[in-house]
Amino acid sequence: MIALFGREVSPENLKYVQRVVDKLILKNCRLTVYYPFFEMLQDQVGFPPDVDFFYDYQDIGGKVDFFFSIGGDGTILDALTLVRDSGVPIMGINIGRLGFLSSIAKDEILPAIDKVLGKDFEIDSRTVVRLNQPKDLFGDMNYALNELTITRKDTTSLIVLHVYVDGLFLNSYWADGLIVATPTGSTAYSLSSGGPIITPGSENFVLTPIAPHNLTVRPIVIPDKSKIRIIVEGREDQFLVSLDSRRAIIYSNFELNIEKADFKVNMIQMKGRDYFMTIREKLKWGLDARN
Repeated sequence: MIALFGREVSPENLKYVQRVVDKLILKNCRLTVYYPFFEMLQDQVGFPPDVDFFYDYQDIGGKVDFFFSIGGDGTILDALTLVRDSGVPIMGINIGRLGFLSSIAKDEILPAIDKVLGKDFEIDSRTVVRLNQPKDLFGDMNYALNELTITRKDTTSLIVLHVYVDGLFLNSYWADGLIVATPTGSTAYSLSSGGPIITPGSENFVLTPIAPHNLTVRPIVIPDKSKIRIIVEGREDQFLVSLDSRRAIIYSNFELNIEKADFKVNMIQMKGRDYFMTIREKLKWGLDARN
């Protein structure tokens, strides 16, 4: 059983969705489609008449062999809410823009499907960060693939974040916010805020301040087995906490406890490709754009 998941698809990219569906039908694969995705595309994409549907994470574990995410990296982050700790491998088909996670390009769709069905691929397991406290802030979806971020809300005032690592005081950050990024998230918000690129298997987190008031404050890399405690305060009473693209409000002097989740997300990686190749291509390393 192969699950198909996506969000909005632009008119010019509908043909790629159809290409995926046609290929899987040709290979006699059983399909289950995320129902909101099907509902959005049913008049524009020819799905088989016997297609199944899934609605939430309870329809995935133990029932699906592969999870195809059709979109960009944001689509894969949303897919985490459905795959969770099931271990089902995710193949990211990139019809978005940059695509660090959704690494299958449009012109690679058909051969990539052949390789997946032939089990000619590798698994790239990615660390997940979890918010343990406050427990009710995000319910049972209290983890993120890219990062946990704390930022100011409806104010231009700095916020203060008192950070402890394994019970030891690290620093009080006066800044617009703070990012706790996984290696996967090191090429996302953290990178744009001056953080380093961390390879997926490095077993680290990076703490990256956002626009810190003190210019000598820099991102710091810590082991991902560390337990992180953050106390937030500022002139305003409310602040924002985000897990990837999901947000919630916290209040002054709230304490957040953060650590590595007890599961990883399995990404499908085509043989012959590697992480360094991906960042060279996506970040245009070695490309002389001066002329």
